[in-house]
Amino acid sequence: MRRHCVLKHGILKEFLAEFLGTFVLVLFGCGSVAQTVLSRDTLGEPLTMHIGFSVGLTMATYVAGGVSGGHVNPAVSLAMVILGKLKIWKFPVYVLAQMLGAFTGAAAVFGLYYDAFMSFTSGTLSVTGINATGHIFASFPANHLSILGGFVDQVVGTGMLVLCILAILDEGNMGAPKGVQPLAIGLIVMAIGVSMGLNCGYPLNPARDLGPRLFTAVAGWGMEVFSIANYWWWIPVAGPMVGGVVGAVLYYLLVELHHPQQLHDELEKPCGDEEEEEEEEEEDEVEDDSSLKDKYEMIAMS
Repeated sequence: MRRHCVLKHGILKEFLAEFLGTFVLVLFGCGSVAQTVLSRDTLGEPLTMHIGFSVGLTMATYVAGGVSGGHVNPAVSLAMVILGKLKIWKFPVYVLAQMLGAFTGAAAVFGLYYDAFMSFTSGTLSVTGINATGHIFASFPANHLSILGGFVDQVVGTGMLVLCILAILDEGNMGAPKGVQPLAIGLIVMAIGVSMGLNCGYPLNPARDLGPRLFTAVAGWGMEVFSIANYWWWIPVAGPMVGGVVGAVLYYLLVELHHPQQLHDELEKPCGDEEEEEEEEEEDEVEDDSSLKDKYEMIAMS
C-alpha cells in the first residue's frame, strides 16, 4: 500500500505539509474566535483566542515542521528565501499551499459552527453591526486605527515574529531543542497577542488573513469584506511581508552574521547539498521497495 501511495517528489510532500499545517492553524485559531463570538462571550474571551492561535501555531509546526519547515505563513517563507534557507522557486508553491490550507480551514470552521452561525445571525451574514461575524475569519481595524498605523502595526508585529523564530532555530545561539521549537514558536504568538493585539488583532500572516477572507467573500458575507474600512484588506497582506523581511534582515545583521566563522560556514550549507541528500534518500527508498518486491517474488516462487 505504502509503495503505491508514497510521494517521491520532495516539493509535493512540502506542499501537502504546508497545506495541512496552515489548515490546523486556522481551524484552531479561527475556531477559538468563533466559539467566543457565537457564544456571546460565555464560552470564550480574548485570552482563549490568544491560546487558540498560539496552540494552533504550535500544532501546525509539529504537523509540518519535519517536512517543510512548518512555515504556514508566506511572510516566514519570504524571510527564508531572503536568508537563502528556501529556494526561491519553492516560494510560490509554499504560498499556494498556505492559502489553500487557510481557505479550507475557514470552511471547516464555518461547517463546524454552521447552525450556530445561522442562530446568531438569523441567516444574515454581515461584517458590521451587532451580529457581525466577518471578524471571526479575518482582521479588521479598530476605530482609532489609520491605514498607516495599521501598516506599521503589521510590520512591527510580523518583524518580531520572524526575528524570534530565527532566534529559536539558530544553532549558533541558545536556540531551543528540536522537539521544543514548535512550543517556543507558539509562545511568540501568545506574547504578540497579549501585547500588540489592540489595533487589529495581530493577523501577522497573509495566508491566515486573506485565505479566510476569500472564503467569507464567496460564502455569504460578500465583497464588503474587502471594501470595508477604506479597503483595509491589503494591509494584513503587504504589512507582514515587509515585516518578515525586516525581522529577518535585522536578526541576520545584528546576531547571526557575527557567529564564529566555522559555525557560520556549517549553518550556511548550500541548498543544493540538501536537495542532493533528498534525491539520495528517494533513490534509497526506491531501491528498498525494489528489493522488498524481489523478496516477495522469491517467496512466492518457492
